[in-house]
Amino acid sequence: MSQAKHEGEERHAALLNNAAAIRAICSAVEGTLGPKGLDTMLVGARGEVLVTNDGATILEKMDVSHPAARMLVQVARSQQEQIGDGTTTATVLAGALVSEGVAQVVKGVPVAKVVQGITDGVGFASERMLARSRTVNGPDDPILYRIAFVAGREHGDIAELVVEAAVRLGQERLLADGFRFADLVSSHERQSSEVWPGLLLEQKPFQAQQFEEALADSAVLVLYDSLEPEKLEEEALVTEAGFQTFMKLKERFAGHLRKLLALNVRLVALDRGADPEAEQFCADHGIMLLQRVPKRELERLCEHTGARPARRSALGKPEAELAAYTGRCATLLYDTRIRRVRVAGGAGKPTATVLVGASTREVVGERARIAQDAAAAVQAAIRGGYLPGGGSVEVAIAHELERYRETVAGLEAFGVEAVAQALRKPLAQMAQNAGFNPLEKVEAVKAAQLAEQSDRHGIDCDTGHVADCLASGVIDPTPVKMHALRAAGEVAAAVLRIHTVIKMKSDD
Repeated sequence: MSQAKHEGEERHAALLNNAAAIRAICSAVEGTLGPKGLDTMLVGARGEVLVTNDGATILEKMDVSHPAARMLVQVARSQQEQIGDGTTTATVLAGALVSEGVAQVVKGVPVAKVVQGITDGVGFASERMLARSRTVNGPDDPILYRIAFVAGREHGDIAELVVEAAVRLGQERLLADGFRFADLVSSHERQSSEVWPGLLLEQKPFQAQQFEEALADSAVLVLYDSLEPEKLEEEALVTEAGFQTFMKLKERFAGHLRKLLALNVRLVALDRGADPEAEQFCADHGIMLLQRVPKRELERLCEHTGARPARRSALGKPEAELAAYTGRCATLLYDTRIRRVRVAGGAGKPTATVLVGASTREVVGERARIAQDAAAAVQAAIRGGYLPGGGSVEVAIAHELERYRETVAGLEAFGVEAVAQALRKPLAQMAQNAGFNPLEKVEAVKAAQLAEQSDRHGIDCDTGHVADCLASGVIDPTPVKMHALRAAGEVAAAVLRIHTVIKMKSDD
């Protein structure tokens, strides 16, 4: 008997080793899940400390060397990049799927059958989850506050800021392809929290002190270039003809700068530097000059003000043609307290910035991450609807999966069973983090759901009693749960298929 067990362990050595690595990663983040989840302290090589409850941050900052563990980190990264929230849920689900799948394989079920069953089970669960989704009725829907409150770890002030910003942005903007609401979150330790109805640019303008008073109704010019005259080769400057050409170029450039005054341009943003003559001209005439602005910031500035990005050669166009490249904003100033340029009232697409403040840099960093999660959750709910949270809908779908398993004739049924067991893990982990017996609470929720044929029942983490999650405002966006489940299924299938681990030889 012991010899057979030893042979089984040897046959599944790679699988068991990978599963142990996955388990180690999960143990680092699962304690943060739910309203009673605790924080994790990350310590750097130089003694720097980061305390956070954010699963994405924990996994991103962890020193992970095991190849299978890195696959799990990639799941969290994918969840963060695609949705912006739910990384802890995705990690916990993936870990549970691997654990349940390994248990089936060790019992003797062929890996291929388990993997196929997991794939089928995840597909069935995704369909049932989508069928249960409820629709959000635009940014004004009161349900969004509860979604932001839950994703924002019950920070009511942050939830209010995020919802206010969502209303200012409007549904069309939130539904736009490529737009990420979470990118509009900014933070500063010397500022109280607010929603600014425009952009906050981090570049300090040349002669910043002269822009502390707001400028009204200003034209905006964005150049994907430098602001300087055309250059000549040094060899050409030593000749009389070359020097004359140099003077003509300088005079032409001065004429280009005077066009800015004629068009009432009060903000020039560049992705490169500016010539000292251009800097002085802008300072003398009250033109705010921002140099070496990141491309993403320039894109947002163009979107909000309606400016069209141009090259330096566009300055040589007639004023009427150059005017077509300029945008407009109603308010422009440099806020010395937070060291950011405030732009509002643009002629282009509406925007808003959620500015999160706190007393210290460490605290404000964590509050910014919380606000980003809340913003991502709100946008996901507007795009794809919402579901009861707290792991309740997963328990309901797990029961449906058990009924579906009875219809599966082959060994794939064991893989479906693994998915059903894994779907109960989020609620069980939340109950455990709240100090309750996870098995008892999962069974209590399951019984309540079956009695009322509902997916709304979960656990009140304060009392331990079964509660109506929708009535209690415990709500999660559907896309967060859907992506987490599918990503977890993909990584579980990939890990379970690994039979042998071989070190590659060096390219050298």
